[in-house]
Amino acid sequence: MFNLIAKAHPLGATVYDMDLSKSLSNESFSQILQALGQYGVLCFPNQQIDAKNLRDFSAHFGSLQVGVSNAFEPGYPEVSVLSNILVNGELIGLPDAGQDWHTDMSYNSTIGFLNVLYAIKIPTRDGRPIGDTLFANMHAAFDDLPDHMKTDLDGLSVTHDFNKFWETMVRRPGSNRKPLSPEQRAKRPPAVHPLFLKHPITGRKVLYCNPGYAVRINEVSADESDQLLDFLFEHQLQSKFQYRHSWNEGDVLVWDHIGTLHYALPDYEMHEHRLIKRCQVMADKIFDPDFATQGISLV
Repeated sequence: MFNLIAKAHPLGATVYDMDLSKSLSNESFSQILQALGQYGVLCFPNQQIDAKNLRDFSAHFGSLQVGVSNAFEPGYPEVSVLSNILVNGELIGLPDAGQDWHTDMSYNSTIGFLNVLYAIKIPTRDGRPIGDTLFANMHAAFDDLPDHMKTDLDGLSVTHDFNKFWETMVRRPGSNRKPLSPEQRAKRPPAVHPLFLKHPITGRKVLYCNPGYAVRINEVSADESDQLLDFLFEHQLQSKFQYRHSWNEGDVLVWDHIGTLHYALPDYEMHEHRLIKRCQVMADKIFDPDFATQGISLV
């Protein structure tokens, strides 16, 4: 059993008294899933885990994605390294990952379910952590759409393209990213998903598009698609839908890609060191009807 305290926000809760280096029981797993549906973002503070612990905990929730870059933990290609630290003049990870509003893996044919991040080193300035991560609630964003849009846009689909976000990062001043090679682009072809998704835990609809990867609403003209996406992006990023997480070293932060967007604030310099290790969980198990045979109650 663990203790959970919700934030006074539209998203977020802190989970105490849980050691993620230990094996996860079905009961705890079920409780975590229910909490992810309700709160979207869960923080497990004061953890001391290694790459294997991070991988094994994350793998309970679905298959793990292997990144297209070489920034991963040696021996654990499912564990990415996010860092601005130089070793012998070389970066040991991706320094600018996540610095725009997006939903990880919406560009995959099998979409993303969770991010699981372990904070090893967090930069501070004037006695407080920097490099916060913002989240936006897509259950609330859908619920707050005008009724006519819920009807008119129901059944439409959106194309998501990995290269849109990557090129945005490449063009940022001071970025160390390089354009994707043809081989890397081939590993991440565009994917199409419904604009409105039924969330597999809550059973409610969410607004499933994001500024980082969504490039086109497919059933309308290009001009109408651009106008609709501009409206939806502005709508979903209203402050009333947002929660801001301030990191501490030892945090394991788990968030639901289906029901949230996120944005990592790039407000730290290269000398202000940040080191985070990450697993990205795909939404293969969570949509599988047989998932309930594990004793997990979803809705």
